[in-house]
Formats: sequence, C-alpha cells, structure tokens
Amino acid sequence: MPTVAANGLDVGYDVLGAGPPLVLLHGATSLGREDYAAQLPNMTKAFLVHLPDARGHGRTRWDAANGFEYRWLVDDVAAFADALGLDSFHLVGFSMGATTALHFGARFPERLRTLVVVGITTHREPRASVGRGLMDPVRILDRDPVFEATLARRHDAGQGVGAWQRLLPAIAADVAIQPLLAPAELHRIDCPAMVVCGDRDPFVPPEHAASLARLLPRGRLFVAPDCGHEVMSKRPALFNEAMAGFYRSTEDVARQRAAAIEAPGNPHGGPT
Repeated sequence: MPTVAANGLDVGYDVLGAGPPLVLLHGATSLGREDYAAQLPNMTKAFLVHLPDARGHGRTRWDAANGFEYRWLVDDVAAFADALGLDSFHLVGFSMGATTALHFGARFPERLRTLVVVGITTHREPRASVGRGLMDPVRILDRDPVFEATLARRHDAGQGVGAWQRLLPAIAADVAIQPLLAPAELHRIDCPAMVVCGDRDPFVPPEHAASLARLLPRGRLFVAPDCGHEVMSKRPALFNEAMAGFYRSTEDVARQRAAAIEAPGNPHGGPT
C-alpha cells in the first residue's frame, strides 16, 4: 500500500477508483477501508477515492505518548492533499474524521468541492463523556475482548503491539479540551454540505446535527432512522442513496468550485 510524506509523517493510504478526487476520513480507533466498506463499491465508480490513515492509526505511525491534538489532524489532511496535488477535492468525514473535516473546511473553504460530515456535533457533550467511556483501555481489556482483538488487528502491525492503549485515552483527552467551532467559522464553509446522523446516536443528538446543518451556508441534513453512530455500516442502503442524491444535485456547483481554484493567480492552482 502507498505512503506519502506529509507534515512529518509517512501517511499510509489507499487510493481506488477514477474520477474527481474524494478524501474519506475515518473515525477514532478505526480505518477508512473499514468505516466506508459499504460505500466504496459505489464511490469508486464515480470518484478517485483517497483513504488516509490518521496519525496513530493503521499504517501512519505516531506514538500518542507524544501527544494527540485535533489541529494536527487538520494539518495532516492539508499536507496529505498538497503532497498528492489535490488542490480541491470532495471531503467526507466520520466522527473524529468529521471534526477534522469541519475544521479543515473552516480553514480552507476554497479547497472543498463538497463536504459530508457523519456523526459529529460542535457541542462538547455528550461527545466527550461518551467517548471517554468507550475509549477506556482498562474497560476494553477487562470486558470487551472482541473490540480488543479488533484494535490489535487494525493497529498493532503499524503502530506496535498495544500502542492503541496509549492512543485511545489521548484522543478522549483531546476531545475534552479541543476548541469548539464558532458560528462565524462554520459560516466560512460555503461549499455544498450534508450533515448526517443516526436518530439514536449516543454522541450526536439529532437536534445538534440539525443546528450544525443550519449554520452551514449550503447545509442540508440527513437523519437515518433507527440508527446509532455508525450510519454508513448500520444503514448502508439509506446512506448510499442519500449520498448519491447529494452528489447528483451538487455536481454543477462542485465543478464550478474546482474550476475557480484552477484560475490564474490562485495560490492552489494546478492539476486536479
């Protein structure tokens, strides 16, 4: 699998399909090819899909003993896109990846053709409390051998055996203190955007998702019924249908945004 040097890391990633560039950001503790497994068959028919492993996850080696901060993840995405020559692109993020995507959009709104965020709220709670409980290594080692084995399978080869035991509490600690995006920052994300959540998501009450969608200038909302946090895997048919409709309805705007960044004098202009 390929790697690319970006922001002081050797970022492991997968690239599949053909078409306009699409970057998929996975959730905390996971991997893109697992979070989006049910979407890749369709997405790779329409997009050139990039699935980077976040620092400390999978093949992107990083010891969380050296810290873990959301703003580094945003810098990582920017450097990853620059290294691959992705001047503008479609961006999708789930959970931790959605936080990264929102902050990236607020900092670099002109680089996004479209944005989809799944399972995220700009409120501190209940996200911090739920995450702290679920990402407790002691609890996992004592009570959840299935999740323990999954974490080992995902990360031991690339990070070292047991490195996830440092990673998880570091992520939870960052969620508890990371700055929250203000309405003025969200207003900067002017590309077509869709906010997705399950109606039973313990991290994201639907009213939080609705509020976020209203704050995005071109935001829309999709709430998956009878569904928790992992909308993509728990309600894949509904999610895929919503995504297909979103991309069909925003195709012209996305093309115009891509052309604008290629215009002479744009600092990010170049091949797309």
